[in-house]
Amino acid sequence: MSQEKWRRTAEWPLVAAAVLFLAAYSVQVIANPSGPETVFVDVIIWATWAVFAVDYAANLYLAADRRRWFVRNIHELVILALPVLRPLRLLRLVTLLRVLHKTAGNALRGRIVTYVLGSAFLLTYCGALAVLDAEENADGANIRNFGDALWWALVTITTVGYGDRYPVTFTGRCVAAGLMVCGIAVLGVITASVASWLVEQVSVGAASATVKAEEPLRLEIQRLSEQVGRLTTLMETGPAKGPTEPHR
Repeated sequence: MSQEKWRRTAEWPLVAAAVLFLAAYSVQVIANPSGPETVFVDVIIWATWAVFAVDYAANLYLAADRRRWFVRNIHELVILALPVLRPLRLLRLVTLLRVLHKTAGNALRGRIVTYVLGSAFLLTYCGALAVLDAEENADGANIRNFGDALWWALVTITTVGYGDRYPVTFTGRCVAAGLMVCGIAVLGVITASVASWLVEQVSVGAASATVKAEEPLRLEIQRLSEQVGRLTTLMETGPAKGPTEPHR
């Protein structure tokens, strides 16, 4: 099996694992379950981690140049190996974004809008979860609940930056840096899409106005062309000749 075929085969299972991980991770971070619920959530998280680990091992094994693939994907190994970077496993939801991009429709603008809105929602939600997981038990932290985390994520991804909420841990600041960069990219795409739509609407309106303004002129040219055609036909046939009178 080739690496490309493996990726196509594993795409939907990875999407399911990513969504399942997101659900379990959300319950763990927001609800802080205890007792049997904690064990159940941990089992789901570790099971999805195993799926990601199998995918990593398969891609490494099937890669044409394993050394090159390993170097280019060292971040995947770090995320899998270091529990402190557990929030970064949410990057696996990029797989979901790729699927969303494929099913967004054929129209370019529809695909862009769907992809960007989906990306913005996932980035905001995952950023809030990740920073809350890193900050809620840290000394001196001011992000203590999901409401604060979601507000911080919205302010950060839109590059507003009020400064009333901010991460104090290293992991939280890494999440913030990633969210800032992604926020700039998402806002850039949204701005470009809106600008493209406005330019298209103005162009369509201008073209319609031009057609309406040219319609009387076109009709007049058509009328003159018909008159010239009739005159030309008359000149080519010549005047009609009557009967010749006999000479006296």
